[in-house]
Amino acid sequence: MGPPVCFGGIADTQGCGGKAGLRRGTLVIWLKRVAGLSTAALERFLVRARRAVRLSGQINVLVTSSAAVRSLNRRFRGKDKATDVLSFPASSARRGKRALLAGEIAISADVATQNALRLGHSPAEEVKILALHGILHLAGFDHERDNGTMAREELRLRRVLRLPVGLIERTAAANRPLAKRTRRPAGVQTRRTE
Repeated sequence: MGPPVCFGGIADTQGCGGKAGLRRGTLVIWLKRVAGLSTAALERFLVRARRAVRLSGQINVLVTSSAAVRSLNRRFRGKDKATDVLSFPASSARRGKRALLAGEIAISADVATQNALRLGHSPAEEVKILALHGILHLAGFDHERDNGTMAREELRLRRVLRLPVGLIERTAAANRPLAKRTRRPAGVQTRRTE
């Protein structure tokens, strides 16, 4: 998270100096395409997700390469590594004012495609999962500090928006230690005593 980035110098009149009046409060910039996802389909999803989160203000979404997201991560977060999604809330949104710009989200098309293949759903669904995660951050949620509040909200919204397993959920599952597995010799059964 950080200040608005104003992707490509295009945004609304608050904070970025571009033109206002974009359709339905979203701006999608494709620097790298994702199979099976059109601009119209992503815009429709962003509008539904923004309403479900009750977030006002325009959302700018940049879908780009891993290298570009890594550069943004290094520049704005001081972390020199690729990541799947970055969120940049507008400063006025953090102060609680009704903002024209809610913020901006950068999504790596490369990471989204890799995650989708690994998890067994489409790259289009993965971009939507990442966009929802970013929108929650724009709304002020922070999974690193909120004791599971964002995870619960993401789970609820994934169900409402009919999306597969969410970002926080699968990250938590990957970080859980594997349970100890004990192999029993063939033919040995265990019996519960009550």
